[in-house]
Amino acid sequence: MVAGRAVRNAGGMAEPELVDVVVVGLGVGGEEVAGRLAEAGLSVVGIERSLVGGECPYWGCIPSKMMIRAANAVAEARRVNDFAGAAQVQPDWAPVAKRIRAEATDTWDDRVAVERFTGRGGRFVRGSGRLDGPGRVRVGDQVFQARHGIVLGTGTRPSVPPIAGLADTPYWTNHQAVEVEELPGSLLVLGGGAIGLELAQVFARFGVAVTVVEAADRVLAVEEPEASEVATAALRADGVRICTGIQAEQVDHDGRAFTLGAAGGVEFTAERLLVVTGRRAHLDELGLDGVGVDPSQRYLAVDDRMRVAEGLWAVGDLTGEGAFTHIAMYQAAIVVADVLDHVRRARSGADASGTASAVGGAASTAGAGTAGGVPHADYRALPRVTFTDPEVGAVGLTERQARERGLNVQVGVSQLGSSTRGWIHRADGLIKLVADADRGVLVGATSVGPAGGEVLSGLVVAVHAAVPLSQLRHMIYAYPTFHRAIEDALRNLR
Repeated sequence: MVAGRAVRNAGGMAEPELVDVVVVGLGVGGEEVAGRLAEAGLSVVGIERSLVGGECPYWGCIPSKMMIRAANAVAEARRVNDFAGAAQVQPDWAPVAKRIRAEATDTWDDRVAVERFTGRGGRFVRGSGRLDGPGRVRVGDQVFQARHGIVLGTGTRPSVPPIAGLADTPYWTNHQAVEVEELPGSLLVLGGGAIGLELAQVFARFGVAVTVVEAADRVLAVEEPEASEVATAALRADGVRICTGIQAEQVDHDGRAFTLGAAGGVEFTAERLLVVTGRRAHLDELGLDGVGVDPSQRYLAVDDRMRVAEGLWAVGDLTGEGAFTHIAMYQAAIVVADVLDHVRRARSGADASGTASAVGGAASTAGAGTAGGVPHADYRALPRVTFTDPEVGAVGLTERQARERGLNVQVGVSQLGSSTRGWIHRADGLIKLVADADRGVLVGATSVGPAGGEVLSGLVVAVHAAVPLSQLRHMIYAYPTFHRAIEDALRNLR
């Protein structure tokens, strides 16, 4: 339920209300932290100005993957001609849009999520929270004083490049792309990262003429070059025009169409323009300067227990460790354990070196390194997946990153089409392994294929646990599977 009216003192100022913990921003990570701390018996106030649950359930992971599932079904139906006779496919966007609206409760309403949080014992406040000094948060005319700390989970917003004319046009972000009920005839996608490519392929498979414009010399520039090549070929096969090395300089909209002007007089025109050039934390709105933290940072710097400062934690996208739900949930477990340890020590009078124990229940340390019983963040085996078709999964370091760190690098690549399962499926893809030859372990890996994200799981374990290469080579790989291509890549390590 929403908190009540603020109590005021004789001077008319809001009187701070004392609570255990205040969580500002109830995205994926913030909601998890607030809910688990409330379940542990703490008095927790959760503040959210937009939708509880954050980007993921409304415009991110879930609806976008619903779109991708539909587009992949269309593509798979078209492949019947290659394997089992003739097939005709007439894609229809209407059921896709209807399903997305049903998942987002029709009008992007978070009532169910709010009730989920309050059902765990938390107290919900709708509004924009701002630090009002150490341990204090102001939201509207209410002020809360947190006995045991504040957690920030305010996420990020689209980072729109300063291109002349762009701000004055009705361009799309991922929000409008997910909410669309009637598809445009043509679409310009500015940005060739994961989100841009996923959405480009979806719309192309539903008949939209799509052009991707990317400033870097290849799409998926943060991943291995081999992965970029496969993704580029796959999207072009779906009819997507991919233009790299293009620096946009001007955007115009005449009421019917967009024109994007680039260096050298190059122009692109389409009915709609989707801008997906990254995201940025909105730190300037949080009052960080009042607690001695620089608000001009792109992301909020945290230590390995997600601490920003004494009594202040951060979780999720605004930490800059990756805009992934699985990172936010991973960090949430660390924050919960550290806050509960802080509470335990405060209540027992133990010093900071005391061993962690639960308050009102056991604190999970799953997925994080531990020291002294409290989890610490370890991002060596951070997994990421671009859900194009084929999927691009990656973990740890790329070959370039490993060499830049001065490692004695070995690289092994196998082509998925050369494996039995890949040949059966006529699938494009690859496995690329990056090893530290001195230690004899994998430090990075890429899995591209029809199930690239699923095949990645074994590689994540290998990188995270530093499984010796000798053991990986001695494993039995089921036949015929996509993951059996890992065995070939190990054999090819050089």
